[in-house]
Amino acid sequence: MRHLFSMLAAIAFVAAATPTVAHDYRAGDIEIGHPWTRATPPAAKVGGGYLELTNAGDTADRLLGGSSPVAARVEIHNMEMTDGIMKMRPVPEGVEIPAGETVNLAPGGYHLMLLELKQPITEGEMVPVTLEFEQAGAVDVELVAGPIGSTATGHGNATSSSHEGHE
Repeated sequence: MRHLFSMLAAIAFVAAATPTVAHDYRAGDIEIGHPWTRATPPAAKVGGGYLELTNAGDTADRLLGGSSPVAARVEIHNMEMTDGIMKMRPVPEGVEIPAGETVNLAPGGYHLMLLELKQPITEGEMVPVTLEFEQAGAVDVELVAGPIGSTATGHGNATSSSHEGHE
């Protein structure tokens, strides 16, 4: 019994001493899961931001955009196929997050664009971004930077039931 108590105490100590990285955030009724980005080449002036938005509330909300100290602007963009050509366009009206639904900002679909980067994004970096919601207001998140060209966060599939796609 004493051995079991010693093991539990050791596990609790290690857990308390181990740094954790937050992957989930909340703004009002909006749950923000697994925010991530990709490392960029040294001369890149743009970067992307990806995350999952779940509206646990009874009314729709809208992601309007954001800001970041690493970029001059943060906008919402969408990749879509037009006449057989993949095109990216800004979405100034933002992205609606219907009540009770999940919207995924992922490569190849809706995503954040970090424009006029002030320095390259490096793998492993935590990139601060403030997201602006129509109802829920502002919330600070950190995008975990994966390797250049990565397509997912390492937390499983990077798509969900709505607004999904791949670059």
